[in-house]
Amino acid sequence: MCKDTIVIREIEAKDNPKIAKAIRSVLIEMGVPKVGTAYEDVALDRMTATYNEPKKAYFVVANGDDIIGGAGISPLDNYKGNVCELQKMYFMPEARGKGLGSKMMKKCLDFAKQAGFAHCYLETLPYMDDARKLYRKVGFKNLEKPMGNTGHYSCTVWMLKDL
Repeated sequence: MCKDTIVIREIEAKDNPKIAKAIRSVLIEMGVPKVGTAYEDVALDRMTATYNEPKKAYFVVANGDDIIGGAGISPLDNYKGNVCELQKMYFMPEARGKGLGSKMMKKCLDFAKQAGFAHCYLETLPYMDDARKLYRKVGFKNLEKPMGNTGHYSCTVWMLKDL
């Protein structure tokens, strides 16, 4: 895989099955519960439709025709306030360790700021150490309890960043 052929771009309809497969593959690799996490989200199989609304965006990491990662921004579900959520940020093994997480984070947070959000929220799992390290590096702070109600009750680490 050549670094020059990897691009981060907005999701297209043809990417839907590829990103769903990639996300589920990473979740299985990480031993994530299939219930109470992104694994069972209906949105996973219809990402372009899900994110084709105001103040929402989903970006994929593409290597030619292969989709090797992605992440999105959406208003936080079931929450009154100017808060977005970083959603479904997962990378296949071949995309890790190349600085793509930092680039994706910048792309998502820039979008969130341009969309006018004041804060960005995320949920993750305690054993996703590399992800949590990246989140802390860009300014996310741990919270004592969840915000909103995303339905991801198996995710027990909650973080927030001022934008």
